[in-house]
Amino acid sequence: MPGTVLLLAASPLGRGRLVDATSVLPVLAAVPPAVLSGADTANVVELADPLEPQAVLTRLRAAAAAPGPLTVYVTGQLQLDRRQRLPHLALARTTASTVRYTGLPWHWFREELRLRPAGATTLFLDLHADPETWQSLSAARPPGPPPLDCGPDNAVYGRVAPPPSRRGVGEPAYMKAVATILRSGWRPPDEELHQQALTRIAPESVGAGLPLARRGPVPGDPHAAVTAAVRSGRHADADALAARLEQAAALAHGPASEEALHWTEVRADLAMLAGDAARSCRTWLAVASARLAAGQSAEAPAVETAVDRAHHQWGRVGDPARARELGSVLAELRGRVPGRREGALDHVRRQLRQLQTQG
Repeated sequence: MPGTVLLLAASPLGRGRLVDATSVLPVLAAVPPAVLSGADTANVVELADPLEPQAVLTRLRAAAAAPGPLTVYVTGQLQLDRRQRLPHLALARTTASTVRYTGLPWHWFREELRLRPAGATTLFLDLHADPETWQSLSAARPPGPPPLDCGPDNAVYGRVAPPPSRRGVGEPAYMKAVATILRSGWRPPDEELHQQALTRIAPESVGAGLPLARRGPVPGDPHAAVTAAVRSGRHADADALAARLEQAAALAHGPASEEALHWTEVRADLAMLAGDAARSCRTWLAVASARLAAGQSAEAPAVETAVDRAHHQWGRVGDPARARELGSVLAELRGRVPGRREGALDHVRRQLRQLQTQG
């Protein structure tokens, strides 16, 4: 499965600029996409001095939704907004008084990446902080979340540099070191790459800077992540994760493949657990239709099970209009897949007749 790479370099265009962020992009662009990603092939999206936070959010959201590994390289500067004192990535139009509206809130990274599979996302960061932000980050201590929280399932490497000690604009030395190492055409393991980059810039940054190094979890059974979300009551998160796994399986194996249909069935069960009988019924009907369209027999256990479960959930739909709509589809399927329960089709027809008399 191809990987995705997002290259983001941003800093204010005016006097508030602390780092020449975009100067690293030509060096990164010289690295083959597969090496940037660590996958066999990769799609690369580059954002150089973007103007609007919503535009960055759109690209970040698209990258987060892509199947396969995601690697995000961020170079720029951090500033706090004056109201909530939250770190923002300063963009081209950002000033000290407009951070809240013109900067990218750092927690957007965490929010957009939170549904990705564990261990599938890595961030490399080279950030310069203004004096206020540097003081805030330096004061952050456990047991609270890390100062630049990108979510528990994602690996983060890099450094935050303090404000330049003299007038002038800093250099993204860490990211340039990372890019230079990768230009060799070989990508060492992430932690080793991070340590090599720190070693290269050590002479010019001894005792300065805040290193960032947090391993991501080893990729495991995605069912565990879905189950954990359900157990904690995060039904929408569980469904969104299953939907991404369904999409990835459909892209890799085809929409009618067992791999893809498995995750569609998981989503039907998740809807049931969330108390949404109509959505569960509709999803099971879609599974049954997909299996029949793929040439599976009406007596195949997977087909019968899908129709039986759709029938069961249909009986729990409280809204008459939705029940009538779904019942029509179920009746058509029951005509083709009567199942092993005698009188199942007659039951659907009787219930539909009763529903016709309800408002």
